[in-house]
Amino acid sequence: MLRRLLQPVWVLLAIIFLIEAWLWDHLEPIVAKVVAAIPLARFKQWLTERVDALSPAMTLLVFAVPIVPLFPLKLVGLWLLAHEYWTSAVFTILFAKLVGVGVTAFVFDVTRTKLLEMHWFERIYDLVLKVRARAAELVDPIKRRIRELIAGDGEGWSSRTLRLVLRFRKSVHQAR
Repeated sequence: MLRRLLQPVWVLLAIIFLIEAWLWDHLEPIVAKVVAAIPLARFKQWLTERVDALSPAMTLLVFAVPIVPLFPLKLVGLWLLAHEYWTSAVFTILFAKLVGVGVTAFVFDVTRTKLLEMHWFERIYDLVLKVRARAAELVDPIKRRIRELIAGDGEGWSSRTLRLVLRFRKSVHQAR
């Protein structure tokens, strides 16, 4: 019974995890393009050379440091929420989130090999990859079912709803 009650919680956590992974995957190429457009390629080369000279523990600091400047921005977002500036708060928090994931992906790309030299980090990295695969496994049937509902095959809820919406739309256009 407890397992049945916890199933929606696990699915929600899996969806959140996959959204984070999706953001990571899709922001990394964008950040790479920004690096190519701005003279950050030299910065990336410089950072790579410096990281190569560091120990894995110091590389962990390099990986963690970019998160620090974004923390005040998230606090500003929370302050905006507390003072009921909803739109500004949402945009501020989303901006901080997207920049944070993008910068973290960029820095992780530079520091990955050094970080994976630490056995505990490598185990955590492998665990995250396994959790990501498990989350995808858990969410795939739900995504498949949603796609089937949206696509519709002439039968079922989706196609009936689509026909109803089209009929309503047609009546609205005729009323004009």
